[in-house]
Amino acid sequence: MTENQKPKRRTRYKGTHPKTFKEKYKEHDPEKYSDEIEKAIQRGNTPAGMHISIAVNEILEFFQIKPGQIGFDATLGYGGHTLEMLKCLEHQGCIFATDVDPIESQKTKARLESLGYGEDMLKIRNMNFSEIDKISKEAGKFDFILADLGVSSMQIDNPDRGFTYKREGPLDLRLNPEKGISAAERLKEMNQYEIEGMLLENSDEPHAEIISKAIIKRFEEGEKIETTSQLRDLIEDTLSFIPSKDREQEIKKTCQRVFQALRIDVNQEFEVLYDFLEKLPAVLAPNGKVLIMSFHSGEDRLVKKSFKNYYREGIYSEISTDVIRPSAEECNRNPRARSTKIRFAIRA
Repeated sequence: MTENQKPKRRTRYKGTHPKTFKEKYKEHDPEKYSDEIEKAIQRGNTPAGMHISIAVNEILEFFQIKPGQIGFDATLGYGGHTLEMLKCLEHQGCIFATDVDPIESQKTKARLESLGYGEDMLKIRNMNFSEIDKISKEAGKFDFILADLGVSSMQIDNPDRGFTYKREGPLDLRLNPEKGISAAERLKEMNQYEIEGMLLENSDEPHAEIISKAIIKRFEEGEKIETTSQLRDLIEDTLSFIPSKDREQEIKKTCQRVFQALRIDVNQEFEVLYDFLEKLPAVLAPNGKVLIMSFHSGEDRLVKKSFKNYYREGIYSEISTDVIRPSAEECNRNPRARSTKIRFAIRA
């Protein structure tokens, strides 16, 4: 730095409720600003760069983890569930964990290592959980398996990842931004009927036909749909026929469904889950337990069907007869828990 150059100042923390992701730098540093983290949680918010784990008590009560056991966390994310399960092992046994997101998994690995959980206790693999059979060849059979199928708050809140219509960013939606194609690129290679089918299959979108037609029309007119706001604006324009008293709410729900459908398509989430479910019986130890948390009716149907089929065949000795939900208290504290559907199975 030369004599005339001044050191770059950090972005000012604007008031008690900064709005943009980058302005919330205190929330990105929970060890240093624990008071700000607690304030955000008390307001019913998820701090930027964090993820509040759902149904932790229910999960631990079901697994009854004992020291010396081997576990698998299919979706590492922020590592909240992983940390609580590691504590139960009391530094005996280990947990294997997968996450396709190379950005967040490295942060989580560093965070958990700083808490004393290194490679001897926690073995993180940057791969898809559908490859659980490959992990099992290294680990052996698992005593407990957890799969939290929801997208992490860190991904949703970061506008650079393009997961939400609420913030301006590239229309990406990839869990691993280093592989595959973005949602924007995916839309460009699809025809109207393929887009319509995707919206119907992945999110039961009632406006699938007119939205798919509008997308193709934009492309034919030489316009681009490369950002979250461009797709949101297209949906708003397309639904302008809805009466004004209902329009705002319907646009919000439609944006949620369309972005969800695109995310599922880009990351092939149904195919990944199907492969995972098919491989579960072979990697579970006798009396081994699996618990799956889903946030989409299509995912829940796949889990329910798989568990029922293997139960009828005698492969699972017990399955959840009904979907399990987080408590009302937890949903009030963490609104993102409201759509959670939980199911479990026990290997015979």
